Amino acid sequence: MAGKTQVPHEEQIRALTEISRAITSDLYLDDILTLVVSVTAKVMDSKICSLWLIDEKKGELKLRATQTISREYLKERSLKLGEGVVGAVAQNNIPMSIYNVLKKREFKEKEMARKEKLSSMLSVPLVVKEKVIGVINCYSQRPHRFTDLEVNLLTSVANQAAVAIMNTELMVKTRVIQEELEARKLVERAKEMLMAKKGLSGPAAFRRIQKMSMNTRKPMREIAEAILLAEEI
Repeated sequence: MAGKTQVPHEEQIRALTEISRAITSDLYLDDILTLVVSVTAKVMDSKICSLWLIDEKKGELKLRATQTISREYLKERSLKLGEGVVGAVAQNNIPMSIYNVLKKREFKEKEMARKEKLSSMLSVPLVVKEKVIGVINCYSQRPHRFTDLEVNLLTSVANQAAVAIMNTELMVKTRVIQEELEARKLVERAKEMLMAKKGLSGPAAFRRIQKMSMNTRKPMREIAEAILLAEEI
């Protein structure tokens, strides 16, 4: 890239290692995404790096992280699968490079490109086990034709990042499931206690807990914990 400093091979390895460590970390998803765009921007010597994730329920991609653009810009940025450059990369699972984004009809972020004075773009899918979960983009301020080496480097980073992201999402889902199971067990124990102490039927005991939850605007788990605690005192 004209005027662009070549990132040393050691720096590239360090970047991949940093993302690899995130795969087994207990960082939250937003932390992982911030790490990925920051490391990617550095290893690609890029002005801006942005990361989009697929929302499978809505069938669209949402802009989730960038290392330089304001948070306000991130709020409502979404594209349908197949829409624009990002949507096409996600749908086709093929990297795409653009020499001049302002002249590319399919490019949807022209307002951002003008504001940040961006010229060229490399977009690569985030893939886990042949499944596309998102797209990562790198931009330059000067016109640049991305080489095969740069495409391969960003693809390597994207593959590592995709595993880290998927791993984090699975951990979050596991935590949610565990918390749900624990809450159900507590409610069941509280229900059984009401049945034994108040002579209520199962459905009636459950309705009492549910009503207390609605009246106090507290989760049923908290109500169940209070019932069990009161019995222990």
